[in-house]
Amino acid sequence: MALTAVDRILVGTASWTDSTLLESGWYPSEADTPERRLAHYARQFPLVEVDATYYAPPAERTARLWAERTPAGFTFNVKAFSLLTGHPTRVGALHKDLRPETEKRNIYPGDLPAQAYEEVWTRFLTALDPLVAAGKLGALLFQFPPWFTIRRENKQYLLEVARRCAPLRPAFEFRHASWFAGDNAEETLDFLRQHRLTYVCVDMPQGHRSSVPPVLAATADLAVVRFHGHSDRWTSKDIHEKFGYHYSDRELRDWAPRLRELAGQAERTHVLLNNCYRDYAQTNAATLARLLGTG
Repeated sequence: MALTAVDRILVGTASWTDSTLLESGWYPSEADTPERRLAHYARQFPLVEVDATYYAPPAERTARLWAERTPAGFTFNVKAFSLLTGHPTRVGALHKDLRPETEKRNIYPGDLPAQAYEEVWTRFLTALDPLVAAGKLGALLFQFPPWFTIRRENKQYLLEVARRCAPLRPAFEFRHASWFAGDNAEETLDFLRQHRLTYVCVDMPQGHRSSVPPVLAATADLAVVRFHGHSDRWTSKDIHEKFGYHYSDRELRDWAPRLRELAGQAERTHVLLNNCYRDYAQTNAATLARLLGTG
């Protein structure tokens, strides 16, 4: 029997180990180890986003444990290591043998020898092999910095990322309004569709340099939506102030039909709550799944 659009929607959260989540009481007392917490999470949701891999490359052993500790059909989306999206990256986050001799605290891709940069890519991707083998790797999230604007060289980098990741699936999130300013919105979506690249739709605070409007569109067979909340402290360096926003039931009810419509344009749709403060993301995700008829 063919799946309906709603059946093809997976709802989850970005992270299951945030310290404030552990303090919130969302996990039952018996979920007192990393293994038990992941198992409990996976009984509530079919999808999770791993964000720790942005701050440090994943270890293959860790990916193997994720695969072993979750049921068949569970899906992990994995955020790309910061260096691969052009963000400043702590020297100490690199594998020891790849660290350049520098007094800089943070480095960019151009600060590494070409061979070392290639090795960062190789190790990042191969560490995820256990998830690939288990059929549990969904998308690789490439979230670009606010200075990654709509330029030809940046479009070419999207294609480069897709080539490097193949046959794995990259998904692209922009953090600069130029991608959707005026006629650029059509240009951006057409470019992604032409190359079958997954666009990450976002709901986020507006009026900032990093703001992108909540444009919902499927540009490939996978559609991805990330909810960042609407904190009035979006520019705060405190990540919990930045993402500390709890969606109201009314807001989520307004989103449900829009997400169903988006799901009708794609083979699969991933919806992720990234308002990661206490149990905000988990409770909002459960409500949204219920409204969509997936939970």
